[in-house]
Amino acid sequence: MSAMPLNFPESLCESYKPRTLDSFIGLTRQRKILSNLAKNPSPRPILMIGPPGTGKTSLAYAFATQINSEIHHVPSQEATIENVKRVCGMCNYVPLSGGFHSVIFDEINFCSTAVQRYLLSRMDGSEPLPATFLLFTGNSTEGLEAPFLSRCLQLDDFNMYGESKAVKSLLEKIWKERAGNAPLPDMRAVPTSNVREALMWLDGALLAI
Repeated sequence: MSAMPLNFPESLCESYKPRTLDSFIGLTRQRKILSNLAKNPSPRPILMIGPPGTGKTSLAYAFATQINSEIHHVPSQEATIENVKRVCGMCNYVPLSGGFHSVIFDEINFCSTAVQRYLLSRMDGSEPLPATFLLFTGNSTEGLEAPFLSRCLQLDDFNMYGESKAVKSLLEKIWKERAGNAPLPDMRAVPTSNVREALMWLDGALLAI
């Protein structure tokens, strides 16, 4: 008899992660570009650059889902040349979704030069991957070679500056859902420039009730 799966409550970051392009706070330019691309998808490498916790990977997942793609995720610590070749090999086959492959590379700026150089031929006309979007995220372009950067559609300026009101409104909504009529905590210390940090802050406040 197989064991019953264990069900644990999700963290706030997971529960309130935006799942669609239009459900993100801010990131107006990035969402507009990806929304327009999703209407008429044509595969290309896309590089999303910005601080941690600003929605880069979530945005990549939302885009990949919206275009009905088969998603492959490569965290930076697993981006060995062997593993990257294996994932790229999978993209030579027709995707199970019937649409596209999307390969999401986290923190590509920490990947080796060998991985970057292997991907070059996959990013242009020499050995392109069929029906495949390569979606890279990174905290900065430091460590990325010029030939790699030149092949990417770059989406930068990932930040929540100017969105503090929207972030606080989200936290107030979650507080009401989770804490009912409990007094709202002092929100002057909320790190509104980073949604993930803001949700972790609220998690702590809820646990302190």
